[in-house]
Amino acid sequence: MKAVWYEELGPADDVLVEGEMDTPEAGPGEVRVQLCASGINPADVKRRGLGTYGLEHPRIIPNSDGAGIVDQIGDGVESSLLGQRVWLFNGQRSGRAFGTAAEYITLDSWLVAPLPDDLSFAEGACLGIPCMTAHRNVFADGPVTGKTVLITGGAGAVGHYAVQWARRGGATVIATVSGPEKAAHAIAGGAHHTVNYRDADAAEQIMDLTGGAGVDRIVEVDLAGNLAMSLKVLKNTGMISVYASNGDPENLFMRMALKNVVVRFMVLHSVPRDAIDHARADIADWLAEGTAMHTVAATFPLAACAEAHKFVESGHKLGTVVVEPNQ
Repeated sequence: MKAVWYEELGPADDVLVEGEMDTPEAGPGEVRVQLCASGINPADVKRRGLGTYGLEHPRIIPNSDGAGIVDQIGDGVESSLLGQRVWLFNGQRSGRAFGTAAEYITLDSWLVAPLPDDLSFAEGACLGIPCMTAHRNVFADGPVTGKTVLITGGAGAVGHYAVQWARRGGATVIATVSGPEKAAHAIAGGAHHTVNYRDADAAEQIMDLTGGAGVDRIVEVDLAGNLAMSLKVLKNTGMISVYASNGDPENLFMRMALKNVVVRFMVLHSVPRDAIDHARADIADWLAEGTAMHTVAATFPLAACAEAHKFVESGHKLGTVVVEPNQ
């Protein structure tokens, strides 16, 4: 099969190699997916460039998310999966060397889920980590009906899904954004209000939107960068659910303790299985409704995987960057 891989950490142009590898065979409990789309997350480029977890394997095929068709099943797997259109997640992660920047992938059957016929494979590759991370951060601490939820980075891949989940869950949704285009994107996803986080009075704007009461929960894209603002707008005993941070905040204990704040940290590959199953069931229902928005920022052929990684790193994307292995 054709694949892209790296054997050392570094810039995309320097370390990503395209070539031929053996096509994998599905083992017990596994399926093989003929990939039609590979979704790239910021975590994927950080693993390759910064070595978030070091060089975990001698050879790594990057990218965690994807979509395609199940073309082979292993022992113990339901035969009904064979031939199904699916989306998948956690293709490349701790403990798994080979991700979705390839023509085929084998993985545990519970890591794939049906992809409705009315969604493209590129849209399916947007789901995975962004949609499931958003679901976990919005609902991990219970229903949000009647609550005010602040989504920082509400136009990002995770943030935009979080906006949609929170709105669907019955919350009043405020999203922080960096400009008019992203504000429009967040509003299209269901945000009731947007605030430009670059404004000097961003916290005051959020407080005004809540009538001075503050927000009940925050879904946080950058705990360190946003902490000063977050503590100004979060209610006493409020909750912050964190899925990313550019650095570790100083004096985190005291700053949180003074407001009796609950802080939840998460990374998808270690989320408990029952929460994963809950998210997948909710996603299936949501997809069946046909109301979800999936934003493909750009598509690249497999041979241009390095360009795709660099586009993610540029910070100019709106949505998920997708590589198409069969192009």
